[in-house]
Amino acid sequence: MRDDTDFVARLQAGDSEAFEILVRRYMPELLRTARRFLRSEEDARDAVQDAFVSAFKSIGRFESNSQLSTWLHRILINSSLMKLRSRRRHPEEDIEKYLPRFAEDGHQVEPSAPWTESAESMLQRSELRDFVRQSIDKLPDNFRSVLLLRDIEELSTQETARMLNVSANAVKVRLHRARQALRALLDPYVRSYAH
Repeated sequence: MRDDTDFVARLQAGDSEAFEILVRRYMPELLRTARRFLRSEEDARDAVQDAFVSAFKSIGRFESNSQLSTWLHRILINSSLMKLRSRRRHPEEDIEKYLPRFAEDGHQVEPSAPWTESAESMLQRSELRDFVRQSIDKLPDNFRSVLLLRDIEELSTQETARMLNVSANAVKVRLHRARQALRALLDPYVRSYAH
């Protein structure tokens, strides 16, 4: 938006046209983010709708020293995380089954295949992007959330800790383990592509 100050003032005044513009403008971006967190299209759409309702109710408290898009994004992430917490359809999985295994001598039982090309060039292949998404979806929610917030949404460790209501240290540990597990999950694909 060219002039967020005027636009926010319109929203705060209850201008329904401004709110429609807000929804049209940010819906696609917020929906993409919600889909990363939630495994179903319906849940993602519900989270976005909840986020817009929450934004509408709390626009009066919006501080213009932050960006409107950032504020909306944070509301959506909170909405998505709340949806994840409330639905807990399956018991929390143990991440151990996804982590690499190590022998008593400290060496990895099945060493990871070396990545002979950059991650960026590998991700340009659509089948790998799909495999990465599926692999991220396999991670237990508390590890997947940290990975998404830090590596995909690019929030800081402190911001992630605040969003998840955990310590910064817990974020660091979960992120490390989530990355290890993701690397192990991607290993079969890397091996098959190398041969």
